[in-house]
Amino acid sequence: MDGDKIRVEDQPSDEDVRTLIRNLVHYNDSQAEKENWQPLVIFVRDDQGQIVGGLNGYTHWGWLFIQHLWVAETRRGKEYGRELMQQAEQEALKRGCRHAHLDTFSFQALGFYQKLGYQIFGVLEDYPAGHTRYFLQKRNLEVPHRG
Repeated sequence: MDGDKIRVEDQPSDEDVRTLIRNLVHYNDSQAEKENWQPLVIFVRDDQGQIVGGLNGYTHWGWLFIQHLWVAETRRGKEYGRELMQQAEQEALKRGCRHAHLDTFSFQALGFYQKLGYQIFGVLEDYPAGHTRYFLQKRNLEVPHRG
């Protein structure tokens, strides 16, 4: 291996990690259309400005990826989750996305996402032990008409 060394680094520098990612993105851009990666974050705030729910994700390559969706227990069952998802999909459509994907665990919100039209395309059992991780996608995003 020409004197190169492979080793686990438990605390890599931020710059080293950025170098790794930058080089991978450069390679990806040479093989496919430019990623056009853009964060997408939506918050629900109470009257005092405190966050009581939110969605974090990003858009790129014509897809929306939902990384995190959370609604405070005191706000659950009041359609906040559905509204966050619909707003994210609407914004993704504005950005030229046509599809979405996400993952969830068996102890989280599988049924919620399925009701919104997401379909399972992959499963990891015992991740974490005793639970299942589901990977879901929604093809052909459409924002439902209101009223």
